Amino acid sequence: MFEVSLELALALIAVAAVAGFVDAIAGGGGLITAPALVLAGASPVEALGTNKVQSTFGAGSATLSYARAGHVDLRTQGGMAVSAFMGAMCGAGLALVIPSDLLRWILPVVLCGVALFFAIKRGLDDTDRVARMGAGLFGATVVPLVGLYDGFLGPGTGSFFMLAFVMLAGFGVLKATAHTKLLNLASNLGGLLIFAIGGEVWWSVGFAMGVAQFVGARLGAGLAMRVGSRLIKPLLVIVSLALAVRLVWDLV
Repeated sequence: MFEVSLELALALIAVAAVAGFVDAIAGGGGLITAPALVLAGASPVEALGTNKVQSTFGAGSATLSYARAGHVDLRTQGGMAVSAFMGAMCGAGLALVIPSDLLRWILPVVLCGVALFFAIKRGLDDTDRVARMGAGLFGATVVPLVGLYDGFLGPGTGSFFMLAFVMLAGFGVLKATAHTKLLNLASNLGGLLIFAIGGEVWWSVGFAMGVAQFVGARLGAGLAMRVGSRLIKPLLVIVSLALAVRLVWDLV
């Protein structure tokens, strides 16, 4: 039934539930699930492809929760979602043919910068601020670039979307989190399409993990909406630093 033993599949399902909870609040669920898939026997590319299956469920669950609560208007965000989808398709295509070693060395430094920004920047709360970039330009440049990264490598995508929404689009922390989940959903679908065409997906394991992600993400999104920036900011700092440490650990 599964591509791995039943015991490993159950362990991966439990990991996915935890990852969905964390990812719905601050991103970084791939930090938990992708290494777990590799440890279970998936190749790095198979881990990326399978991770897109299960994380699509989590991002979709969180997006629906935020949309129903009025934190994101799905009808007005279609253009950005398409940009993220197309960018991720390109990134996944690159992942099938280009080694990602150089990016793996650069990424920990960038993630530490993201953590430092949210840790020391004053005035970051759930209140919107003046945007530094128009919505059209933001959707045509920043969104597809982050989407491309998500398809190519993945870890930290939520942190990068969060940082962009707060710094450039002027969103409050909770609103940025809600919109991040929508674009994560689109980029996951774009990457998944290419990995599926390339035959690099464990479908049974991915769907089983996806159900657990869906439940975990629903719980995480609900908690984030109740507590807001008081929870999102510290968890985002912790997740970004943990991603950086994990990536450095893998390199050495």
